[in-house]
Amino acid sequence: MDRTDYMYALRRDGARMAEATAGHLALPVPSCPEWTVADLVGHTGSVHRFWAAIASGELTDPSGYTPPARPAEDGLLGWFAEGVELAAATLETLDPELPRWTWADRKDVGFIQRRMAQETAVHAWDALAAVGREQPIEPVLAMDGVDEFLAHFATGAPPAGLPEAGIHLHAIDGPGEWSIRTVDGAWQVGREHGKGAAAVRGTTSDLLLLLWQRRSPGQLETFGDLAVLETFLSAYFRD
Repeated sequence: MDRTDYMYALRRDGARMAEATAGHLALPVPSCPEWTVADLVGHTGSVHRFWAAIASGELTDPSGYTPPARPAEDGLLGWFAEGVELAAATLETLDPELPRWTWADRKDVGFIQRRMAQETAVHAWDALAAVGREQPIEPVLAMDGVDEFLAHFATGAPPAGLPEAGIHLHAIDGPGEWSIRTVDGAWQVGREHGKGAAAVRGTTSDLLLLLWQRRSPGQLETFGDLAVLETFLSAYFRD
C-alpha cells in the first residue's frame, strides 16, 4: 500500500465511523472497556489532530502537545469529520520519506500515513460493532495491518519459555502467512508458510483483530498448544 491507498482508507473509514455513530454516542464500546461511543470518537479525533501536527512539522515531538477539548456531543461528529480531513489533507501532500518524530524505530511520514489508516480502521470496527453493525476490515488493509503490528507493537523482549517453533498465522482470504518466533531473546517475524507450536487460521480481518485483542482465539480456527498462543498474545502487544 502507498500513501494514496492509506489516505483513501482513512477518509473511507472515518466517514463510516461518523455515519454509524450518529445518534448512538451514549452506547458502550465492548471492545474498549469503560468507553462510550463518544469517548471512542473523541479519542480518534484527538489522535488525528496530534499526528497531523507532527507530520506537518507544527510539533517536533509530543512534549509541546496539548490535547484539544472535546466538543459537546451535538458538535462531536462534525469536529471528528474535520479531524479526519485535516489528517488526510496534511498527510497526502507529504513525502513518505520525510523525517518526523514517531514512537517507533521508523521515524518518517510514511509511518504516520500508515498508522492513521490502521488506527482509523480498527476504531471504525470498534464503533460499528458497538452499534450492532460489525463489518470486517478490508482484506488488503488488514493484511498490511498485521504486518504493521508485528513490526512495531512488541513491548520488548519475549517472555522466557516460549518454544522455538513459535506461532504461525494463516489468512484464509488472501496470501498472508506469518511466522513469529523467538531467536536469541528477540522476536523474529517471517512471511513464509510453516508450522508453529501454535497456529491460527482466519480471515485477515480476524487475524488483525486477534492481535489487537478484539477477537479471542476461540473465535478463530486454532491448532497446537493454545497456552503458547495465549502467552504470545499477552506478551506481543503495545497499547
